[in-house]
Amino acid sequence: MAIIKSVRGFTPEIGKNVYLADNAAVIGDVVIGEDSSIWFSTVLRGDVNSIRIGKRVNIQDGSVVHTLYEKSVAEIGDDVSIGHNVTIHGAKIENGALIGMGAVVLDHAVVGEGAIVAAGSVVLSGTKIEPGSIYAGVPAKFVKKVDPEQSKEINQKIAHNYLMYADWYK
Repeated sequence: MAIIKSVRGFTPEIGKNVYLADNAAVIGDVVIGEDSSIWFSTVLRGDVNSIRIGKRVNIQDGSVVHTLYEKSVAEIGDDVSIGHNVTIHGAKIENGALIGMGAVVLDHAVVGEGAIVAAGSVVLSGTKIEPGSIYAGVPAKFVKKVDPEQSKEINQKIAHNYLMYADWYK
């Protein structure tokens, strides 16, 4: 059973049809939208500030979402896929974005709608990633724009696949 813990008077709010893996930890000021999935060894630590997660979001194994005390919040839009072992720290991830495995997205960064952050990239604090673009590297830099329909198809396919995967575990 997942760890769901109240801290500082905040109790996580979990939407309908959300899958929480047995060893996921959801702590404090966290809101998770319906049809989302939080996978094995993932930590959503809303102890020092708020974490807001939209609908149909998948946060894959070993990922961590956290914030800075009184300085940053984490916001994740709808239909977002966050790969294995990703760190999101006080950043905003807009609808339909994809964050590749092992990436790090730091405080006050904004990943635009339908954008892709390549695996292993480090998005520095305050970086603004344009919608529909691919960023890669350390630090992450613009690589190219992607066709909006192609981006939507790829990103939504992954998000929808995770709905199916979550059903396997329920």
